Amino acid sequence: LYFCYPQRSANDCQDPPEYWTIHGLWPDKSEDCNRTWHFNVTEIKDLMSDMKHYWPDVLHSSLNRTQFWKHEWEKHGTCAATLQILNSQKKYFGKTLELYQRVDLNSCLLKAGIKPSSSYYQMTAIKEVLTGFYGVMPKIQCLPPEKGEEAQTIGQIEFCFTKELQLRNCTALEGESSPVQADLELGTEELSVCDDTLPTSYPSQVQ
Repeated sequence: LYFCYPQRSANDCQDPPEYWTIHGLWPDKSEDCNRTWHFNVTEIKDLMSDMKHYWPDVLHSSLNRTQFWKHEWEKHGTCAATLQILNSQKKYFGKTLELYQRVDLNSCLLKAGIKPSSSYYQMTAIKEVLTGFYGVMPKIQCLPPEKGEEAQTIGQIEFCFTKELQLRNCTALEGESSPVQADLELGTEELSVCDDTLPTSYPSQVQ
């Protein structure tokens, strides 16, 4: 499960939400994907209000906001659907929304006093807060420092789940090449696992 906070650059979204939103629910191993199972937005019409709020396309301005969901379903949902609990479009999107509410990352960070700021955070301190709150280690992904800058920028936080959709540590995944790694590009930069030694920026907007 991924969350990315609002990114803004040329031609990107206007008035992005100022809270963590969903990127997707992605299986580690995609062996039995059904690429011919096309996205049908009418199957999730009952979820539309929550989808627009918690799972917006924060990276691309588009009149058709369903394109992001279509991509997530056809690339990842059709693979996740090998699990009975996720074996329809309504189950896949609905269960992801449930997991988002269960994790409640926004509240966790706010309770710990971690919020967008002009000052820097230590990555180890952020990790301690998350592991203390959830009992597992998520994977925190960052944009590397820009030229002449010293700080990395938080871009995404990945929570890992078992097939029973219980939280588990993500540490076993660190260092492995992952198909999700190149799935989100911010400008020309790709997200990568954050460096514990670098000061960390958590801005409200990425310019």
